[in-house]
Amino acid sequence: MSIVYLNGEYLPMAEARISPMDRGFLFGDGIYEVVPSYDGKMVGFGPHIDRMNDGMQAIGIEFDWSHQQWQDVCDQLIEKNGSGNLGIYLHISRGADSKRFHAYPEDIPPTVFAFAFEIAPPPVADRAKVKGYRVSTTQDLRWQRCNIKSTALLGNVMHFQHGHSEGNNETLLYNADRELTEASACNAYIVKNGTVITPPLDNQILPGITRLILLGVLRQDGSIPVEERAVTMDEVFAADEVWITSSSKEVAPVVEIDGKPVGNGQPGDVWEAAQKLYSAGKFDY
Repeated sequence: MSIVYLNGEYLPMAEARISPMDRGFLFGDGIYEVVPSYDGKMVGFGPHIDRMNDGMQAIGIEFDWSHQQWQDVCDQLIEKNGSGNLGIYLHISRGADSKRFHAYPEDIPPTVFAFAFEIAPPPVADRAKVKGYRVSTTQDLRWQRCNIKSTALLGNVMHFQHGHSEGNNETLLYNADRELTEASACNAYIVKNGTVITPPLDNQILPGITRLILLGVLRQDGSIPVEERAVTMDEVFAADEVWITSSSKEVAPVVEIDGKPVGNGQPGDVWEAAQKLYSAGKFDY
């Protein structure tokens, strides 16, 4: 994928240049989103843009593009980069100042950058074919504003590296009370006795768009009960099923935690039913 968008221009990625004084580079001072698309159809576009606007408001970046303007950029990137299965990365930093100073500068234009990258095909709701994830666990040591989708991701990167260094695909995180928060790059869920349970949204958890869509389609269908409440790590280890969700993974079953199997060590019946419902409803958001 080679054509990107930068501050009003579409150009080859190799030609894109951002100032070294950009606050996104110096401070991680920005907001981002990743919107998945399949054959030109985006998943959760509206909620993604709403969350990005919420993030900009939370950190005081003033930028007033409409949903249609963002959609035009996404559509152009999809067209210029060959359609197929693409993630569209949208990034706004506070912009480039003439000096490095912690306080927000005034009267500088934000830097707007976007590019497309290839993503895997959507998962098939088939227990015999799906990839089962293996994860590590560790205490959540990130900042206390995880509900903001900031470009300052070092804490998430370090937690992801923890699992990667142990040969696993992700890391489940828990707070000081040993309650599940999320994963380093995903929201998290358990299934017990047929009920899907996930931590409620607060400052510890990113309000994931896949989470929003999944809970929406499950509640609309009504065949799988859903609870949003605190989940202890004891419950995680005793769960029948454990899932993680993200825009690129959709609903991913976890089959092993810290080297121990989840349930029978295989993707479960509830996961298969939930993935089918998600696949059928994901373009409605």
